[in-house]
Amino acid sequence: MKLWWLRLARYALVRWRGLIFVMLLMLINVGLNVLKPWPLKLIVDCVLNNQSLPNSVLWLKTLPGSESDIQLLAWLAAATIVLFLSSEGVRLIQEYVGAGVGSQMVYDLGAALFDRLQHLSLRFHNQQRAGDLVRRVMTDSICIQNLAMGVFLPVLTSLVNLVAMFAVMWQINQLLSLLSLMIAPLIILLIWVFNQPMTERTYQYQQFEGEIVALSEQTLTAIPIIQAFGREAHEDERFRYLSQKALQAYVRSILAQMQFKVGVGGVTAVGTAAIMAYGGFQVLDGSLSIGSLLVFLSYLASLYVPMATLAYMSSSFAGAAASAQRVLEVLDAQDGVQDAPNVRPLPVRPVGGRGHVCLEKVTFGYEPNYPVLQEITLEARPGETIALVGATGAGKTTLVSLILRFFDPWQGQVLFDGVDVQSVPVKNLREQIALVLQEPFLLPITIAENIAYGCFNASREAIVKAAQAANADTFIQRLPQGYDTVIGERGATLSGGEKQRLAIARALLKDAPVLILDEPTSALDAQTEFLLLEALERLMAGRTTFIIAHRLSTIQRADRIVVLDRGKVVEMGTHEELLAFSGYYKRLYKLHFGSTQPASA
Repeated sequence: MKLWWLRLARYALVRWRGLIFVMLLMLINVGLNVLKPWPLKLIVDCVLNNQSLPNSVLWLKTLPGSESDIQLLAWLAAATIVLFLSSEGVRLIQEYVGAGVGSQMVYDLGAALFDRLQHLSLRFHNQQRAGDLVRRVMTDSICIQNLAMGVFLPVLTSLVNLVAMFAVMWQINQLLSLLSLMIAPLIILLIWVFNQPMTERTYQYQQFEGEIVALSEQTLTAIPIIQAFGREAHEDERFRYLSQKALQAYVRSILAQMQFKVGVGGVTAVGTAAIMAYGGFQVLDGSLSIGSLLVFLSYLASLYVPMATLAYMSSSFAGAAASAQRVLEVLDAQDGVQDAPNVRPLPVRPVGGRGHVCLEKVTFGYEPNYPVLQEITLEARPGETIALVGATGAGKTTLVSLILRFFDPWQGQVLFDGVDVQSVPVKNLREQIALVLQEPFLLPITIAENIAYGCFNASREAIVKAAQAANADTFIQRLPQGYDTVIGERGATLSGGEKQRLAIARALLKDAPVLILDEPTSALDAQTEFLLLEALERLMAGRTTFIIAHRLSTIQRADRIVVLDRGKVVEMGTHEELLAFSGYYKRLYKLHFGSTQPASA
């Protein structure tokens, strides 16, 4: 991916103060590293070989008790300890601050990913695995820390070290300094050879890791089915297969990195041996002092360490690139549902009242050339109840999804209070619609928080009134902490009827002008359904309601019944009109009740 690191850099630059402080500490540490070898040179040349001190350090003679060689030796030894402790102290502070700044970057990028995933359409999420998306948010987002703290700062540190070390080495011996650079072309060659394999193999490994997380999430959320059908061994086998694939990919990526590091280590070892041999000859010739050779070799090690670090950055860069690719796949995801540049909120008091919904010649499908809805024209006036009937796959849920703007139609318009929904902010549109599904989505938070999920600033009094209207207050009061009881994942600690009553209370509290009921009673027994009908009637009162139901007993009193078949409206009218028509609805009614006589509830 071209310039992916520039695109992610903005998440690092948000923490620019921390980065500047870390870089300042890095420069201080470079200066200390440059000074480290000099006490050894002075000990060897000036103390052991009785050479005079260089002019630049004659001030050492002014230190208390430095007249004798033994006292000077003590001062130089102490200087070595001070330089080491100072360097280590600065390094530890740099790592501590860097870890904090890097973690903040990770959470910033993770939050951006999380926010993006929440705003991507259902089309995107239907094509993804939840576990893999979780791993991208929690694990792959660390690429920004690897980029900033594992690549950028080490590269900058290494470059400053290289310049500083080479400048000092050049002052000591120019020929040896030029000779020390002979390994650079070989290191560049190694980077060119191994960079692509390391990136590809690391990406493959992370993809398999994402599949493992996805499988784990799928399995743990489907435990009842897996145990009921005795598929534990099958799921174990799938997990072991993916684990083996991930292990193989990991070993291949590590093998490429090891080959690269062995190559770099071999090249630097050859360079060091060449310098030691040539420098030794110069000492024997008397053109170089032993102390100068020792200092030069110390600087050579310090020179090769940043060169090796720069080379190894190729490995770190490859790992960051692989994770960044998975991150950018989410951030760059093309979403069909977006706010247009010139969107405007819906009118507060539209002519004719709130909740007027129209579909005009709407065509839509999930795959190109395979429409699910074809030329749908439908109007729901404020306060009307529209029932949608049809076989599974007829397009009922897809139709109401267009009203919520989970998707945009291929052709035609969806109008809300006379305004095309594509010219309205998505958030503003969905604030006008309440939703009750066949499977209520309840979160592992308190009962009160679940009811107020669509109206987070609601008072406790309003929450209780909504629960009472939904016939939920009685069972809530029997719970250990009442409205403050924390329920299980997806409401696992509640019965189906109790969960559905909480969903109705949530919709009541939102008090939206349009209501969508997607088979709210189909999963309940007849007695529980009967108890819910009163709550549903309170919820539907005064609201434009779209109700999807397979049980025809729940929709007979609708203002209009719309019959869908293969994505087309084939019949529309009241219950009595459709029975008199003797079409699809009448056949469906006979299948349910065996006759066309009015059925008792």
